[in-house]
Formats: sequence, structure tokens, C-alpha cells
Amino acid sequence: MKKKRFDIITLFPNMIDGYCSESILGRAQKNKHIEIKAHQLRDFAAGKHKQVDDTPYGGGPGMVMKVEPIDKAVKKIAKGRKWLKGLKGRKGSESTRVILTAASGKKFTQADSKRLATYDQLIFICGRYEGVDARVEEYIADESLSIGDYVLTGGELPAMVMTDAIARHIPGVLGASESLNEESHAEEGVLEYPQYTKPETYTIKKELKKKELTVPDVLLSGHHKKIEAWRKKNQKKTL
Repeated sequence: MKKKRFDIITLFPNMIDGYCSESILGRAQKNKHIEIKAHQLRDFAAGKHKQVDDTPYGGGPGMVMKVEPIDKAVKKIAKGRKWLKGLKGRKGSESTRVILTAASGKKFTQADSKRLATYDQLIFICGRYEGVDARVEEYIADESLSIGDYVLTGGELPAMVMTDAIARHIPGVLGASESLNEESHAEEGVLEYPQYTKPETYTIKKELKKKELTVPDVLLSGHHKKIEAWRKKNQKKTL
């Protein structure tokens, strides 16, 4: 099977490398199921100072990320990608998808994570400062995605969140692939049932009183049909 690539264009590659080298993502890379690479945007900027931002036309606070270095980065990273003139000035390869992380983007969902896992290569453009030149979203990115209705310092966290969620759907990344069928959001609008492990009874102090916390009896019964029914009954709904 062809190894899946995640390419993240950022001003802070160390943020990406630290998270993605650990746990499931780190193991998946060692086992060559996926490859995650952070690219320093300044490497694609012109001039002595490698400037990647400038003041906004029309005035206003903050700085805006420039289109030129982002364009050069995507073209270099997306090998074989075809670019055409005109509105939405590119025709993306079916195996490559370019994603801009932006507060104004479509809300990222579990369905998106499954859809994006079908691509051979995903390229994330991490926004910073006051925002990104609008021509990036219009002509370079295939889509713009957000992870929630709030503002973050930069697009690195959203890129890592999406990479994590997408990678879980790639064969071999999870040790037990069947766990995908039972975890939260495997079915739209449904969260996973409560989970318990040893000890069977645990005592805590609350408001100067002792309280015993126990595991539901049905989970200790060994009766698989009853356990399955209990789990289904106790699944939480998001809708």
C-alpha cells in the first residue's frame, strides 16, 4: 500500500514535529504507514529577510501572510500537481488535496476525516498573524477548514488535530482497526458509551464523606448480549 503523506506549511515546524513524533502518529511513521513533514514557510520567501507577511491593503491592524511564498511552497511540495489559469486557478491532482486552516473555513467533521483519508497527499497551510492573503484560499487551496468557532494564535493546532483524526482511518495506523467502529462519532451524532476498568470498587472522599464508586453490574456479568444492550442504551447523542 502506498504511504500517505501529510505536508504542513508553517512558520513553526518544531510545533508539528514534537506532537507528530509521539504516540500513534509517531509509531505509524516508524512503521511507514504515513509520513508527516513540516515545511518552514520562510524557506520559500524571497529577499534577505525572508519576509512572509506585510501590511494589509486598505489599512487596518496586524500583518497579512503573503501569497507568493505560500504559492511557491505548495508547488514545490505537491509534485505532479497541475495548475491552470482562470477562476480557482488550479486543477488539483486526485491524489493531492491542499487545505487552508482558517477560522472562516467549513467546520471539520468526522465525515471530513474519512473523506480526506482517501487522498495520497494532504498539504496544510497554517495561517498566522491577522490572516492570509485571500488569493490563497481562492486560487491555491482546494478547501478551507476550521476546527471550531473560536480564534487561535495560528493554524498549527488545527492542522495537527485534522492530521490526527484523518490518520486514524488509514490502514495500519491503529493497532486494532475494529476500534474505529465503536469509538465516538463512528456513527454520526453518536458518542461512545462509558468505559470502566479495574479496580471494581474505588473509594473517594467528597465533602468530608466517603463514597464508593462501583462499576455497573451488567459489565461484570459476562452476558455479552446484555452488555451490548447496556452500551447501546448509554451511548450519548450530539444531535
